[in-house]
Amino acid sequence: MNDPLVIEVTRGTTVESVHLVDIALVDSTGKLVEGWGEPTRPTLPRSSLKPIQATPLITEGIADSEKLTTEQLAVACSSHNGESRHVHVVDRWLELMGFSHAVLECGAHAPSNPQAAQDLVLAGIEPDSRHNNCSGKHTGFVAMARHCGAEVSGYISPDHPVMKRFVTPAVEDFCRIDLSAQTPGVDGCGVPVWSIPLSHLAGGWSQLRARGAGNRLLQAMIDEPFLVAGTNRACTRLMEVSDGDAAVKTGAEGVFCGVDLRAGFAFALKARDGHARAAEKAAEWVLDRLGCIDFVSPTVLRNWAGTAVGEVRVSS
Repeated sequence: MNDPLVIEVTRGTTVESVHLVDIALVDSTGKLVEGWGEPTRPTLPRSSLKPIQATPLITEGIADSEKLTTEQLAVACSSHNGESRHVHVVDRWLELMGFSHAVLECGAHAPSNPQAAQDLVLAGIEPDSRHNNCSGKHTGFVAMARHCGAEVSGYISPDHPVMKRFVTPAVEDFCRIDLSAQTPGVDGCGVPVWSIPLSHLAGGWSQLRARGAGNRLLQAMIDEPFLVAGTNRACTRLMEVSDGDAAVKTGAEGVFCGVDLRAGFAFALKARDGHARAAEKAAEWVLDRLGCIDFVSPTVLRNWAGTAVGEVRVSS
């Protein structure tokens, strides 16, 4: 295996910071074919797991019976900015199911997009659970509870039917891992978060492409990349520049996953210090290596006056 990928942050001609990134690259069957650093390190996938967590919408027939749109499937996989379009899709989906945003158990926070957050302040509107970056995923969980006739309340509990019957088994199935001996942690939005080796997480992404349920969600993501993240976000940008060749999804604390939709190679990576800028640059490097995008250029860093002062780059 290779050494960890090194991401450098410069200021002028000086390397000011260094990030180390562990990467697992698997083939279309989920077999580890290359790694950097510790490709089997246990990792909390965080939001990079969302497309897998959403697969019961397809496998349980919910998408077909409820005639879910591409927009709804994309937002179910999203960590969105809380911009108006994101909120509208979530709100409309809840309305069609007969619920208000009060049913969502993800909590409320201001939109991640600064302009959207400012717009709420200027309008005198308090952010609610629809603005939470995970509200699309949670709306999908509400749809699962409604479909199986379970009480919606408490759907984030590991013992609720949504998690116990649908979501956790999907994670085990796609990532080929037995989670029965684990006690999960709690993710930022309240749902269970499991420790999964990077290589198995990458394998889960290869299985998304290999199976019809996963493929349908990946297609929704590349058809609606804005809904997966939003303005000035890496997920949206990378899917747009790959022109449909790759689907990607970030996770908190420096996690990033993706799959080459042509050949089936998939990757999962984790910046050891949890820094998103390192994970994003590493994901771009992997996609370039796979031929899904045509460039890996340093990210220019600017000060508050707009002057270029340094860059984020892959070490040569």
